[in-house]
Amino acid sequence: MKFILKIAIPALAVWLTSMWLDDVTCEPWYYAIVVAIVLGIINMIVKPIVKLFALPINILTLGLFSLVINGLMVMLCAHFVEAFTIQGTLLQQLGTAIIFSIVLSVVSWILNKLVD
Repeated sequence: MKFILKIAIPALAVWLTSMWLDDVTCEPWYYAIVVAIVLGIINMIVKPIVKLFALPINILTLGLFSLVINGLMVMLCAHFVEAFTIQGTLLQQLGTAIIFSIVLSVVSWILNKLVD
């Protein structure tokens, strides 16, 4: 049961966040499960490496560059999952991806609190 919740909550959070933001689409809805899994794998494998190389910039910005890194991970996920798209120019996509990652964190936190 816990395994299903560990996949269902992030997938629901991805779907709700994509419904809330106009420039992000995840259609059909069940691809939110794929997006949640791919984003989890990217955050587990790629993100630590990027954070290590970006450590000097992250220190200079007092950790705010982590938001950019999170946005880049969302954009990387959108690159791999065709049903998950972010519209706009590259800079607009980065801004939308940063907002998506922030909203996704808040929605995931709320859903986890509701389940506990």
